[in-house]
Amino acid sequence: MRRRKLLTAGGALAAAAIVRNGTALAQAQNWPDKPVKLIVPYAPGGASDLMARPWAEKLSQAYGQQFVIENRGGAGGMIGTEAAAKSPPDGYTLFFAPGGTLTVLPLMRKAPYDPIKSFTPIARVGDLVCGFVIHPSAGPKTFKDMIAFAKANPGKLAYGSAGLGTSSQLRVEMLKHRAKIDILHVPYRGSADALTDLLANNVQTMNEINPLPHVKAGKLILLNINHSTRHPDFPDVPTLTELGYPESDVPIWYSMQAPAGTPKGIVEKLNAKMVEIAATDDMKAKMRAINIEVPLQTPEQIAQHLVADIKATGDLIRDANIKLE
Repeated sequence: MRRRKLLTAGGALAAAAIVRNGTALAQAQNWPDKPVKLIVPYAPGGASDLMARPWAEKLSQAYGQQFVIENRGGAGGMIGTEAAAKSPPDGYTLFFAPGGTLTVLPLMRKAPYDPIKSFTPIARVGDLVCGFVIHPSAGPKTFKDMIAFAKANPGKLAYGSAGLGTSSQLRVEMLKHRAKIDILHVPYRGSADALTDLLANNVQTMNEINPLPHVKAGKLILLNINHSTRHPDFPDVPTLTELGYPESDVPIWYSMQAPAGTPKGIVEKLNAKMVEIAATDDMKAKMRAINIEVPLQTPEQIAQHLVADIKATGDLIRDANIKLE
């Protein structure tokens, strides 16, 4: 009798597992059957927003459902990141994740989410290809001029960033550490607000993608490129490594993430579609137009990259004694 009960229980568990697997498969096959919310943790007009909009457009076209951007700015990206982490893991709320909200912020302040445990990686969506720009009225016209000016005038140059605890803040902190200079950091709610003050010469320098159209218009000067190679639109502008500062770039990278527990089938389905979209000539052109490069990665590769970047960021914060102001 006991053996019969055990067999019956075992059969019931197996049947339940089959039902669960079948339900998960059906969810993945039918997803999405309603609009999908895409949380961007910064205000409109900045790098995150500029990158997210082409992706929302392409995914809406691919699936016949609207991928709707929700800008949730504030606290250096922490507010939007927390909202994404606490959303239902059903595939209908996704997170357009700047690397800094997962690597920098949790290392510098107590975060209401775990950068690894709270999310499931989906796809790499872009790396910023940009560098330090400076307002012409500031004086320096080359990168070396800027370093010399900063050494001779400690604290006189002001740097605008997307906020405290962002990768753009880390870029100037890295340069200050390596070049032994003093530049004033001015944090904003997003890089769009920082750009407005840069164009007015209220701050003198930035390192984001949204100032680059103003470089082409002659309103700003591009001093260097924080990337492994030069920018194709600015072939005469050297990389930071070429200027004598190797391993100082602080890559600014973005990924699509989902709340932890999102069905694996949905994650795999979306990754495959995003890799397909990223490889098209049209999407490559859209990304290049906003100074973005898209590395193609699996969810597993993104997870590995995140762990490595958290370690590298932690080492920099410790070595340079970086603190939130």
